[in-house]
Amino acid sequence: MSTIRFLRILTIRAMSSSSSSSSSWSCNKCTFLNSASQKLNCMICLAPVSLPSSSPSPSLSISTNDEAKWACKACTFLNTYKNSICDVCGTRLPTSSLLGFDDLTDSGLESNNPASSVGSVFFPLRRCSKRKAMDDDVVEVDGASVVCSESQGVMKKNKEIETKGVASDSGTPLTCLKILSYNVWFREDLELNLRMRAIGHLIQLHSPDLICFQEVTPEIYDIFRKSNWWKAYSCSVSVDVAVSRGYYCMLLSKLGVKSFSSKSFGNSIMGRELSIAEVEVPGRKPLVFATSHLESPCPGPPKWDQMFSRERVEQAKEAIEILRPNTNVIFGGDMNWDDKLDGKFPLADKWVDVWEVLKPGDLGFTYDTKANPMLSGNRALQKRLDRILCRLDDYKLGGIEMVGKEAIPGLSYEKEKKVRGEIKKLELPVLPSDHFGLLLTLSPK
Repeated sequence: MSTIRFLRILTIRAMSSSSSSSSSWSCNKCTFLNSASQKLNCMICLAPVSLPSSSPSPSLSISTNDEAKWACKACTFLNTYKNSICDVCGTRLPTSSLLGFDDLTDSGLESNNPASSVGSVFFPLRRCSKRKAMDDDVVEVDGASVVCSESQGVMKKNKEIETKGVASDSGTPLTCLKILSYNVWFREDLELNLRMRAIGHLIQLHSPDLICFQEVTPEIYDIFRKSNWWKAYSCSVSVDVAVSRGYYCMLLSKLGVKSFSSKSFGNSIMGRELSIAEVEVPGRKPLVFATSHLESPCPGPPKWDQMFSRERVEQAKEAIEILRPNTNVIFGGDMNWDDKLDGKFPLADKWVDVWEVLKPGDLGFTYDTKANPMLSGNRALQKRLDRILCRLDDYKLGGIEMVGKEAIPGLSYEKEKKVRGEIKKLELPVLPSDHFGLLLTLSPK
């Protein structure tokens, strides 16, 4: 924060505490109570005075903007959830202020709630860059050409992202390839360290070559980065960018990375994007893998109809269109997909939904309040939100399984649930995430 801005905030606070309500006026943008002597602009956000026609002097005005906002703890300015950093003082929105699905559904809502069939619920995150990702941003990383964008955090310095994967022409040709897609759950107040360690144990157990993560927060990034398994992977998100965003998707690769890139979805109010990596597979054809966290349903009062299905479907179509030119491509992530609401996933020719091909007849719920005992205190919900989709000319599908279905031994948490008007405390086990992960195995043709 600049010194001038800091001094301005201190002055404002002093003036606010000494002024009375009868001699002040409320800004219609940020609701700050300005003194009567402040006649032209709000001293917090500099918004012009809103003058009612019946009075020549500033008076109380009420904002008609219904958009949800969060109050900055440092300066009290009301920011929209599009911004994870305060517009006035630069303070970051605490991750605990972001709602998860269980936070909404545990508010005593009864079964007549029309939004009972929705998927995970999240507030929007801020767009991380004022400019759109440019296709021609190219830097060199360990001699390889890397396409980059500001949102992915690949800067024009080799040292920003260290590629640790094996070279494409080294070692014995791979006989199988493992890809993990996992929404790690950004809820930081529920045994975060132990949950992330459990995910790390799954990574060490299955040793995936490629990883697609969703809902990574700065704290989760830091935990992962300090883990022993991290050293084997190249990461698509730099340290500087990782600490500046609310939550995001992230790609990790053991293989040699030819490029990392990202494309923001123009219709997203939640800052959602498509993250892409091109990797060199030893002795095999190159492979593209990508991830995304498509627009989330956000039902809330008064209408409970903010499902964002149209935006989600458009994002799915755009992602497939971007990836279509590749002959060997895997797209895994939290699609927030609801077949009843969104219809069939819009796959292009030669593309398949891996779970449908390898597990026909298996519903494959990755968010499941019945199968996941940690969520048993929530309203019943079973959805196949997470998917792995692919088009493969030079590889063939091996198998797919869910991971992270076992409770962490010796760990539990208390949860309050309203049952027939009475609040009851439940002791529930803790799993690595509220979602199950998907582990895909490929082999060359």
